[in-house]
Amino acid sequence: MKIIAIYSSKGGVGKTATAVNLSYSCARSGRKTLLCDIDPQGAAGYYYRIKPKESFNRKLFLKGDLAPFIRGTDFENLDLLPAHFSFRNLDIALDGQGRSTNELKRIFAGLKDEYDVLILDCPPNMTLLSENIIMAADLIVTPVIPTTLSILSFAQLIKLADKLEVKRKKLVAFFSMVDKRKNMHTDTILKFGKKKMFLVSEIPYLADVEKMGIYRQPVAASAPSSSAAIAYEQLWLEVWRRGM
Repeated sequence: MKIIAIYSSKGGVGKTATAVNLSYSCARSGRKTLLCDIDPQGAAGYYYRIKPKESFNRKLFLKGDLAPFIRGTDFENLDLLPAHFSFRNLDIALDGQGRSTNELKRIFAGLKDEYDVLILDCPPNMTLLSENIIMAADLIVTPVIPTTLSILSFAQLIKLADKLEVKRKKLVAFFSMVDKRKNMHTDTILKFGKKKMFLVSEIPYLADVEKMGIYRQPVAASAPSSSAAIAYEQLWLEVWRRGM
């Protein structure tokens, strides 16, 4: 089972939209896919119209008791483990119990025979949970808005990965919410876009992506011929090639 984490320490960069759309593309490619939402805001579950069971909580998640709480979506090959509000204290629980940086790897080990791909929608932080995400994932995909602070966040992720002695080839980034009318966006892409860690694919700033909150579906389901749907499909293909 391949684990792909959609992660950035910076909020508002398009992580959940990326996780939702890549999981859909992955499932459409014929791979048995699980989207796991570990962001307590639960936006991935909202997009797929799925709520967590009331009996689910942080303690059961950390125990690794996941199967009873995984829900099927409306799409073939795609299941979802929705986030619970108690996940807001995952960092505290991990740290307070002296847990290691390999807890997520242990938690997800029981799913390896059930799914081909596990995609993580991660919260924006840089804590022990972040270290667990880095250690568990086979590939970490970071959406980067073409601005100074977003570039800085990615640089901090590289620094953390180096501290954990994780190979840099596990980290990739792509430009998200791109608006070529803005000089800062075009200048930033020109400066950083050719670096090895950056994918060629870009996700433009488009209304179809924002409308996911209205239709509560991946873009390719609600607007399959849109440029946004095509962009996410291209992103998925590139991500999969990197993660092979």
